[in-house]
Amino acid sequence: MAKSNKKRSERQEMGFLEHLEELRWHIIRAVLSIFLFAAVAFLFKEIIFDTVILAPKQEDFFTNRLLCRLGGLVNVRALCINTHDVELINIRMAGQFITHITISLIAGVIISFPYIFWEFWRFLKPALYDSERRYARGGVAVTTLLFLSGVLFGYFLISPLSIHFLSTYTVSAQVSNQIYLGSYIGTLSAITLASGILFELPVAIYFLSRIGVVTPASLRKYRRHSIVVLLILSAIITPPDIFSQVLVCLPLLVLYEVGIRISRRIERERERRDSTIARGESPSSENASM
Repeated sequence: MAKSNKKRSERQEMGFLEHLEELRWHIIRAVLSIFLFAAVAFLFKEIIFDTVILAPKQEDFFTNRLLCRLGGLVNVRALCINTHDVELINIRMAGQFITHITISLIAGVIISFPYIFWEFWRFLKPALYDSERRYARGGVAVTTLLFLSGVLFGYFLISPLSIHFLSTYTVSAQVSNQIYLGSYIGTLSAITLASGILFELPVAIYFLSRIGVVTPASLRKYRRHSIVVLLILSAIITPPDIFSQVLVCLPLLVLYEVGIRISRRIERERERRDSTIARGESPSSENASM
């Protein structure tokens, strides 16, 4: 403990420029990890495009087959989605090459996300007290798990529904849908990344509770308002049908309730610390005995 306190003291004695220099190297390593994984993704073009990106529009995609089987059980043929061929076209000379590079960079960000978060955690860690480190232990794993869960949720559930709705919707029988490759990939990327970010809701509540912006009481008081906001966010990343919006909103509501529990735990810790200080005891000594 004395060693960690010494490191924290040394970190506090660092000047502003020294902090910037240290932060710069963390950012450099994070960016290098993105380019490294992007280069790997660039080399495995067939897997990235044929197996991952273009799969949700195929009839034999896991979600599409599962929904069609469910539709057969309940006698609802509408659940058989993406049974038609979605034709993708490229209209620019360098369109496919630029798309290849863009997707490789996006894949680099997603794959290296745990390392990126870990780098920033390494920068912030020396400034924390031992008790704060203990409670924040596992934060990298939890944040990564939530992000990847959101990405998988968006990819396997929301993307097939969105592709089916948007590719089959027509304003007239005289207008056929020939989907531009960049538009298809842009929609898929936006859905998966937005889902990953939205699933970080408990993490956002954790930090807002730590700095006193939100409390369990305020979260419960404005629960109805939050439901409306979550529905709006769900509508933004899904096609304009109620089923998809509710499907996205349900896990977000669960995560919101988890956030209330997290905020309540933080409030109890703060009350316990204030009570310890009021008794004239040192919070650090209490943490040391724990």
